[in-house]
Amino acid sequence: MTGPTTERQRHVILDALRGLALMGIALANFPEFALWTFLSSEQQAAMPTACIDEIVRFLQYLVVDGKFYSIFSILFGIGFSLIMERHGLRLFVRRMLILVIIGFLHLMFIWSGDILLLYAVGGLLLTLMIGLSDKSLLLLALSLILIPVGLDALIEFGGFNFPEPFYQAWWNKAKTLGINEANFASWLRDANSYGQMFAFLIQGAYERLWEFVEGHRLPKVVGLFILGYLASKHRLYTRLQDLPLRKALYWNVSIGLPTSLLYAWSATSGHPWGLTVHSLLYAVSVIPLAIVFIIGICLLYLQSPKSVVFRWLAAPGRMALSCYISHSLIGVLLFYGLGFGLGTSLGLVYIELIALVVFFIQIIVCRIWLNYFRFGPLEWLWRMLTYGRYFPIIK
Repeated sequence: MTGPTTERQRHVILDALRGLALMGIALANFPEFALWTFLSSEQQAAMPTACIDEIVRFLQYLVVDGKFYSIFSILFGIGFSLIMERHGLRLFVRRMLILVIIGFLHLMFIWSGDILLLYAVGGLLLTLMIGLSDKSLLLLALSLILIPVGLDALIEFGGFNFPEPFYQAWWNKAKTLGINEANFASWLRDANSYGQMFAFLIQGAYERLWEFVEGHRLPKVVGLFILGYLASKHRLYTRLQDLPLRKALYWNVSIGLPTSLLYAWSATSGHPWGLTVHSLLYAVSVIPLAIVFIIGICLLYLQSPKSVVFRWLAAPGRMALSCYISHSLIGVLLFYGLGFGLGTSLGLVYIELIALVVFFIQIIVCRIWLNYFRFGPLEWLWRMLTYGRYFPIIK
């Protein structure tokens, strides 16, 4: 393939990357939908698949954890740049405010593991960085990505446990609703009414706030947004042929793979080197491996632009919001008491196989849908609310 990347080709690459990220996000989220992550280590060890689950868990930390939401975050930053170029700040802010509403509704009424609200807040913060030089943006991005390491060092060595009040607020709220350590994992599995599920979602909002604070998610996400913004400013996706992709692939594998192996070992061994080292391993492993996936897709496109990978991954990538929300709805149906109630009964290996099957079905549904419609259903709604006018959806 020669010549600069065209507009249509750029969209195919970005959509395929978005689809790949969705698959990884499904693999990361389904253990929570299935309530497996809420089980004690003793309960997990009692599963018939416990031995293979340990291997799957290690691979999850090695290949999945943090990598795919990093890809999605970088793509978000690219999208920010494109919207700013075409439509300006006002429309982007409106788009983010609508995403705040969508994320809040998702968090409070469907699944307490929502990420959309955080993305919307991070997107609004990203607007404050318009006009900064490339050098300032890069330094800011790296600083934001490394801030969590410093914060974890303060917690570990300085005794400054600032997430603790959020943790206490979460459990205080949970206990007022009758939720405690003994019934936490089984609550949603046994919930046979939406009222019971909603009670869990209320305390889940407090839990999610603690998770964002404890995991320092906001600086990480905004730092990745900035990297995507920089990539788009320099039109890296329009001149793939001119970039030293194979050299970049080599260096990112060389850095990302060994540090990810150490991170996975630390995560599955109870952080034997301490919280700060664990946090540092996460910071220096996640982004290089995320970039490896990105470069891999770009190299594949240069070599084989008509590969089945792009035909299959691009469809869910174009319907990312609809697919993401449908993950939650499917999770409720499969694992909660309102549906089939399979939560806490399956080992991790089966849960991840279910996640892959769900994503494969989504690929088929998305491809069929896009044969007849211009946008995914939620993308269509988001677009109309953003622009304040009607768009025809049928082709």
